[in-house]
Amino acid sequence: MLRLVNVHGKEIEPYLDALGALRITVFRDYPYLYDGSLEYERDYLKVYVDCPQSLVVLAIHGDAVVGATTCIPLKDEAAAFQEPFIKTGEDISRVCYLGESILLSQYRGRGLGKQFFKHRESHARTLGLTLAAFCAVDRPEDHPLRPALYRPLDEFWLAQGYARQPQMQAVLEWKEVTEETPSAKTLSFWTKELR
Repeated sequence: MLRLVNVHGKEIEPYLDALGALRITVFRDYPYLYDGSLEYERDYLKVYVDCPQSLVVLAIHGDAVVGATTCIPLKDEAAAFQEPFIKTGEDISRVCYLGESILLSQYRGRGLGKQFFKHRESHARTLGLTLAAFCAVDRPEDHPLRPALYRPLDEFWLAQGYARQPQMQAVLEWKEVTEETPSAKTLSFWTKELR
């Protein structure tokens, strides 16, 4: 039986390794091509543990974490995520940053992506936040590692009420599966006003 479990702040700590392993597995695929480590993941995810207002929704099948989604007030996230909003004059204190939504491939297509958005948007409203935002890596259509049957999630995100903001971009570094060392990647933000 698949169930969704909400955890906040320090409640996330027991799930850090499972969440990190899931991120490494899912983000290894195109378009992220991420070659990660649990050590890095623990450090990256610490911001969620340290923030009592964070939310991680875990999709659990039996005892295994098979999916997860995260969100946190943007004011509590890293500067790299805040800067695109500050540059455009946006009040970051009203923004809920939606981190990853990740599912093992065999659990996709069951409506969990929509549920993940609903959980995070509901949490944002509870916190009094009025703008939801996430970012996604930009890849050219002719990227050499793009699978022939790859379908970007743009249509899904548009259907959830999000709009791409090409003028708002974050630059993050990670090591790709084909790289010896990390390199900078550009990610564009998507936003939605919460009513």
